[in-house]
Amino acid sequence: MRLAGQADQVGRVSGRQLWRATLKWLSCGRLGRRRGWPVLPELTTPWQDTIAPERTGWRQRAANLDDDHAFSVDYVICRRCRLGWTEMPYTLPQYQRCGLATAGLTTLRTEHPGLSWHTLGGHYQDSRPFWTTIGAGVPGGYQQRALCDHITDF
Repeated sequence: MRLAGQADQVGRVSGRQLWRATLKWLSCGRLGRRRGWPVLPELTTPWQDTIAPERTGWRQRAANLDDDHAFSVDYVICRRCRLGWTEMPYTLPQYQRCGLATAGLTTLRTEHPGLSWHTLGGHYQDSRPFWTTIGAGVPGGYQQRALCDHITDF
């Protein structure tokens, strides 16, 4: 699939709002939390890196095809601990086994070298072969691991 080969063509939206981060810092996290779905500018690149809609402080990597996210995964990294986590990888059924998950996760690891990659939750029985295959040779192997103390926005 051509889209998998374009995984390095990533459009980015930071989603960071300085006023919100400052308010959150000044109030020790009591104020400034985001509520509701974020409004993001439209990106025209085949792959997109934006704030995750359901997890504060996380990012979402998605493959865009015909205005649909053919693949998406939420992720967060801690540079201090050299750890990364991925959650909720999803590929539309008609694009499964086309290499989108492999391309997306490989590009994330390339952009953030030297990290050990994990997930938060246990893997469903039917997803274990996916995680075994995708985690082969990957530091951390996408095994379950709790967030470190530095990741506080969850």
